[in-house]
Amino acid sequence: MWNRAKSTIINTMVTTAATLVILSIFKIVFNQDYIRVRGVLEILGANAVINCGLLLTHKIESRFIILEYLLDISYIIAVLVVFGAVFNWYSTAPVWVLVVMAVMIYLFAIIITITRIQSSTRKINELLRKRREKNDDSAS
Repeated sequence: MWNRAKSTIINTMVTTAATLVILSIFKIVFNQDYIRVRGVLEILGANAVINCGLLLTHKIESRFIILEYLLDISYIIAVLVVFGAVFNWYSTAPVWVLVVMAVMIYLFAIIITITRIQSSTRKINELLRKRREKNDDSAS
């Protein structure tokens, strides 16, 4: 239970940081003021809701991984649309910006997840190799 909560908190902080970086890039590229001081806490709240909700969407399994990704993206976009309406984000950022950001952040998260899995796999394989060598040495 604690590991899941810790992971959710870390994911929320990482996605919030990624959101702020992407907002800054959009600000530079489009010369718009997408970041407001109070917006940082709103973004943190949206990311917390997204990450907690993704815990639920990940319990739904499909034979087609693309459907799981589409469910995740749809959920993220729905949360952003609701938060955008509640906190009047549309006065500074159009809906398409929120959708593009959601997709970019989701892709960023997938890349991080794949990297973590590959790293864990390498570590496990290395430990298995060492254990196999140790067992081979002790058997001889």
